[in-house]
Amino acid sequence: MTTGNGPDDGDETPAPGTPGGPGQFSEEEIASVTGPGPDDAELDGVEAAAIEEGSDDDENVPDLQSSFEKLLAKSRNLSPDRIRTVLESVLFVAERPLSVDELYQATGIPREPILQALDQLSGIHREGISGVVLYEVAGGWQFRTDPHSAEYVRRYLRVKPQRLTRAAVETLAIIAYRQPVTRPELEDIRGVDCGAVLKALMDRKLVKILGKREEVGRPILYGTTREFLEFFALKDLSALPTLREFHELTQEHRDIVEKEAAPPPPKAEGTVAALSDPNFTKRMEKNEAASEAALEELEEAMAAAERSQKVSASILESPPSPEKGDSEGPKPE
Repeated sequence: MTTGNGPDDGDETPAPGTPGGPGQFSEEEIASVTGPGPDDAELDGVEAAAIEEGSDDDENVPDLQSSFEKLLAKSRNLSPDRIRTVLESVLFVAERPLSVDELYQATGIPREPILQALDQLSGIHREGISGVVLYEVAGGWQFRTDPHSAEYVRRYLRVKPQRLTRAAVETLAIIAYRQPVTRPELEDIRGVDCGAVLKALMDRKLVKILGKREEVGRPILYGTTREFLEFFALKDLSALPTLREFHELTQEHRDIVEKEAAPPPPKAEGTVAALSDPNFTKRMEKNEAASEAALEELEEAMAAAERSQKVSASILESPPSPEKGDSEGPKPE
């Protein structure tokens, strides 16, 4: 006899994972199958067989030229959606920005469809929409994390943000706008020695030696690198802001500050709540009456001032009255 939905009182059901359980194996049995097991002494003297494919040096592997021709033939039949996914995959695994020519060499897709697909991808992967953003950097294209997620990415990678000192930024800005430039020219503009900062920028691969100037002493010429464009996410040097844009940016910041400092406009919720207040009409009538009374007082004061002005003007314009001696006329000489 059973009680409830449980098993019979006389039956004992083995717990899961114990020997004898329905469809279960013990931990020892599982370990004997999945574990590494004891070393086989008979294989100690046997050389391991090659289980990976051969390299490109094998005779059976076709050369790169023939494989690229096959890739070209295959790429002609790709749909626009497939082209976009292929480029996404290649750009995802790339360690640096890839140009259109490099994408063509890697995929065999014609350049015009590549440009169209890149334009679509840049619209899909853009800031604020996607966590991975497609940038045109240093003459190529590269996937980067969204700047708005930088704090979370840095925390996961446990890295500190890359920041430059004020001296490094000043020196790098002079080199970027005046390149090719010599060290004396840098020091003449900054007014301080730039040797240590210049060496640090070269160690970071943000600055490189372009050559030597044909003059006395043959000073070394310095300029920016490809890493400089990647560091500041610039397409090329023409993407650097001009001095005019600096002034316009400053004016824009002023407008933003003034806009933020201005009192906010009344919200619709507050207006509706004020209109629904039963005392709102009485307060409006009271304020209107006070305004009319103040206006009447102002008009009376203006009228009194006007009367006083007229009296003063009549007094100043009236001729002086003649004295007694003057009434008899002029005396004869």
